Amino acid sequence: MKKMSKIRKNWRVLRELFYLRFHGLAVFRLDFFAPFFVDGSLFLIQLLAFGVVYSNVDTIGSWERGEMILYIGTFSLLNAVNMTVYFFGINAIPSKIRSGELDLYLTKPVSPLFRLTFENISPGSVPLILMSMCIIAFGVSGLDAELTFAKLTAYLFWIVLMEILYYEMEVIIRSVSLYIVSMARMEQIEEAGIDLCMKLPGIAFYGVYKVIFYLILPYGIMATLPVQSMIGEMDLWMGVYGISVLVLFSAITGAVWKHGLRHYNSASS
Repeated sequence: MKKMSKIRKNWRVLRELFYLRFHGLAVFRLDFFAPFFVDGSLFLIQLLAFGVVYSNVDTIGSWERGEMILYIGTFSLLNAVNMTVYFFGINAIPSKIRSGELDLYLTKPVSPLFRLTFENISPGSVPLILMSMCIIAFGVSGLDAELTFAKLTAYLFWIVLMEILYYEMEVIIRSVSLYIVSMARMEQIEEAGIDLCMKLPGIAFYGVYKVIFYLILPYGIMATLPVQSMIGEMDLWMGVYGISVLVLFSAITGAVWKHGLRHYNSASS
């Protein structure tokens, strides 16, 4: 009963955050429409870069062109949902800690992380989701394997899980600002990891690189597992591994955030 009450409260808070965000964007119309142009332009630049990378490549490991296009679309979809829903809220955590603004979130009767996650959604990034879905559809059309309902369901299941993992990685990295002053190095590592794994599927990594991008910075599995589930390459062991990584990072996220808040010293004090 208590859990249901908390869910209803969070849902009301979420609706109010959405209303306030859209109301603010409607007042400042340039802020509403500018992301459509900026994010769309960045997406087209990424497509051109991918075209150069893969123009003379027929296969990567066991994957052919259809699988690689599907991978690019999948990672783009994960990133687009990230940019639309929670990136701008989570990305503001370090600045709110440095300025002491986090104090205001701690005094509210709702989880500060919940509010930070959803208070700065970006409708301007929605076109990226649609464009990513077009790439995914194009990649599926180039697959040799037949698309079935079971494969599509498995793909969507892994998309949801890997989006959660993507979110947790962002929270963990920005929660480090609760412990240290400068976040520049951590954000550079994150950017380099995402940039590399957005271009190369996880099956291309071996040895120490696989340890890094499958476990330590698991960006390598985020789009790889959904694709493998769709093309029938995922075995039971890999499925169990993917879920285990998600559970592990969920625990790390909760521990790092809660421990950091307990030792948080307001910048305004």
